[in-house]
Amino acid sequence: MKNLKKYIAEFVGTFVLVLVACGVGVFSKCEGNDGVLLTALAFGGVIVAMAYSIGNISGCHINPAVSVAVLINGGMSVKDFIGYVIAQFLGATAGAAVLGVLNGCQFQALATNSANGNIGIALLAEVLLTCVFVLAVLGATSKAENGKVAGLVIGGSLALVHFLGIFITGTSVNPARSFGPALMDAFAGGKAIAEYWIFLVGPMVGGVLAALLWKFLNCKCKKEAK
Repeated sequence: MKNLKKYIAEFVGTFVLVLVACGVGVFSKCEGNDGVLLTALAFGGVIVAMAYSIGNISGCHINPAVSVAVLINGGMSVKDFIGYVIAQFLGATAGAAVLGVLNGCQFQALATNSANGNIGIALLAEVLLTCVFVLAVLGATSKAENGKVAGLVIGGSLALVHFLGIFITGTSVNPARSFGPALMDAFAGGKAIAEYWIFLVGPMVGGVLAALLWKFLNCKCKKEAK
């Protein structure tokens, strides 16, 4: 039952992330300074809200890239990792479906991500931005005394990477967040799903790199402390 509650929490958190944050992107059309600012703050704001609501239940990963980093650092079992990722993808799909309904049953371009004609740049951006974001997550959650501000730090970090990433790929840094809108787009006859692999591989590689970097830095600090 405890594990089930964690998975439900991850489903709910990812559902809200896609529905609200991607929804702001859709309805603001993410155009101009106001649209970019609103969208970036929406993603950061949702993370803050979810961190302080479901954080004590599941840790509020709501992102497979975060979960793989936690797995590598020994913070969860392989079984939980699989359960979290499944819940995250289901939550993102449900969130995108509801967003499509709210968008007048228009399911195309629901804040889908795109390489914008340059796959190499898009992949590199997703790897680097995800690494920055996940590194912030690992650092913020590394000490119990950070608990009161961890959600703010993580939400702020997600907003920060969006300020840059929006102009390059629309910002994914989260394979589940990209999957839901891409799947709905495919059902509606769109082609966003063809580039989805970029937003699966890039963030997951970025998450792994962040985990390895954090493990190296953290281990070094412990040795110096001795």
